Parts: sequence; C-alpha cells; structure tokens
Amino acid sequence: MNETEGARLIDIVFPGDTNHHGTLFGGVALAHMDKVAFLAASRHGRAPFVTASSEKIDFAAPAREGDMVEVTGRVVRVGTSSLDVEVELVAEVPVSGERRLCTRGRFTLVARKGLGTRLPLPPMAAPTNPGDVLRLAEMVFPGQTNHYGTLHGGDALRMMGKAAFIAATRHAREVLVMASSDRIDFVAPIKEGDMVELVADVKMTGRSSVRVAVELWSEDLLSGTRAHAATALFTLVAVDEGGASKPIRASAVGGVEREP
Repeated sequence: MNETEGARLIDIVFPGDTNHHGTLFGGVALAHMDKVAFLAASRHGRAPFVTASSEKIDFAAPAREGDMVEVTGRVVRVGTSSLDVEVELVAEVPVSGERRLCTRGRFTLVARKGLGTRLPLPPMAAPTNPGDVLRLAEMVFPGQTNHYGTLHGGDALRMMGKAAFIAATRHAREVLVMASSDRIDFVAPIKEGDMVELVADVKMTGRSSVRVAVELWSEDLLSGTRAHAATALFTLVAVDEGGASKPIRASAVGGVEREP
C-alpha cells in the first residue's frame, strides 16, 4: 500500500461487537471508519491530524456476527491545512463471498499546526493499482505496548494470524482453522503511535490446506519511515461441520500453485 491508496482495515464481527439483533453496533462501525480516515489523512499529509467533522452517515445495510467488514478510506479533497476522506464500510460473508455496502461517509480532518507540520498539504496524487496481495492497516495504541513502548509480540501475532485467515478465506471460500505457523523472527520493534501494515499473500493450496505468507511492516505516520518487523508463514486447514479436515473445492481456487 502506498500513500495514494489511502488505508484499508478488515476485521471480523465478533459477538462482543454486536447488539441483541446480532448486527454490528453503529458505534463500532463509526470507530472503524474514523480510524481509517485518520490513517488515510496521515499517510497523505504526514502531519498530526484531528477529526473536525463528518458528513451525514447512513447505515444502508447491517453487518452481521461472523461477517468480515472491510473499511477503506481515500482522500478526495485537499485544502491548505484540511482534507476530506471518503470512507466505505462493506460487509462480506466469508464463505460465500457475498458483499454488501453497509455505510459510506466523508470525514474532514485538520492538520494541527506546530513544529514539523508542513503546510500547505501536498496535492492529491493519481490512484494506483493495489495489486493482488491483501494489504491491511492497523494502529498501535498504548494498551498494546509493553513498558518499553513497543508492540507486544502477542498482539503482533494476533494481527498476522488475522491477516492470514482473511487472505486464506477469500482464496478458498471455506471454513478454515489455523493449523500451524513456521518460525517467526521479530527483526525490528514497532512503536506506540506507528501504523502497522500487514501484507498477506497466498503461496500454495493443498488438498485441504492453504499456506499464507504474512509480512509485518511499521510506518511512522509523520515521517513515512517504514521498517520490516517480521515475516511468518501460516498453514490453515478447511474443516467440515464436525471439525474434520475436508477437501477444498477446486472451483474456489485459481491462480495459485496446488500441492499434489
């Protein structure tokens, strides 16, 4: 992902995120959208941004428990010290791939003036093709760091495992569970306030398994400095209703080498 692409977050709707109807709380959806707007603005302007306002946000369809929610933000207007980010939240049924637009909104963010804030903000750039690999963005907040102010290893593994699950599920359109992961070396720390980018790429499909390589990158939102923090290879297995492994449908897989 680069600056012209904005930002993308994908999460799973768990029971704690839903109301008594089993649909995603509006407040959780808005929190996802505001986070993505902040990331997209920061990557474009490389300045400390705050949300100033949001235009009318209509909830056109619900996101249900068990759905994946994909939230994307792109910069659509740039002023001297403020910009607008259009954000969409789309729900996706993991196994069928059915997608529905749940809500769309526009957020206005303002760069706080101070040392290091470069104004006017840079102009909009032409959009680029994101490619075939899955790219996700996250933020590192204080509750996710140790006493050194760096991301907990467990939180990093959770992010990488989620990225592998989403990439494998979109590839195979089966119910998948984590089977194993290769050795993971953490080669650089990720600091509080950094953006985390996860790059997940399906490498191979077996009879009932999918192997996904996940890279973990940190990015300083003000300077744009990036560092490769970790790489891991995960194996996920398709299971039936009883939890036993099952073959992956050949019709669901294309363009990736298959194991015999």
